[in-house]
Amino acid sequence: MPRILHIETSGKSCSVAISKADSLTDFDTISEDKSHARHLTLMIQRLLHHNELASEDLDAVAVSAGPGSYTGLRIGISVAKAICYASPLPLITVPSMEIMLEHLFTSYNKTSDFDLFVPMIDARRMEVYQTSYTSDGKRIADVSPLILDANAYRDQLEKHKMLFFGNGAEKAQKVITHPHAFFIPDVMPDATYMISGALHCYHHKNFEDVAYYEPFYLKAFQATTPKKLLF
Repeated sequence: MPRILHIETSGKSCSVAISKADSLTDFDTISEDKSHARHLTLMIQRLLHHNELASEDLDAVAVSAGPGSYTGLRIGISVAKAICYASPLPLITVPSMEIMLEHLFTSYNKTSDFDLFVPMIDARRMEVYQTSYTSDGKRIADVSPLILDANAYRDQLEKHKMLFFGNGAEKAQKVITHPHAFFIPDVMPDATYMISGALHCYHHKNFEDVAYYEPFYLKAFQATTPKKLLF
């Protein structure tokens, strides 16, 4: 019965969880933008202490793989790698979109009413990161960036009832008005919904190279200069 530490930092919230086998043991979440670097290691320490565990008592560390916040992903991966190096432990990664899908299927009723499920992560302006899944959890499209407009998904919506979810769905709802389109904005990646994906990887020994693994950023990081500088 593997005991796994789960770390999710791809979005605004920072969350950690501990599982044993397929059951959630404990978790902690902070919904504070740009706070991951300040809180993550303290959250992990508190969670381990509260459950009378040391990192050596774990069997693996799982971390969200992206896409999502560039900075958040870097922080999560760096902390996960540090724990794996020190203990040592195998590193598991779970895609952010799969975590969101697990959240949806676990927490929301009537998902059987829809044919296709589209997780969306806000990528600023009218752009989102997105992909598509069938009702049995099979991914049928590459994860990719998309600029939203009134014609987005028009062909699919003519044939299928589609559920868009995630913080990017709030933007999609403003421009996609087809009657087959439905929206749930408040579904985001969370460490408590990583257990199934991480356990599957653990049993199949699908581990990452701790030295060389990089998150799935989807787009290269670009530093920008503010238009107005205040002195």
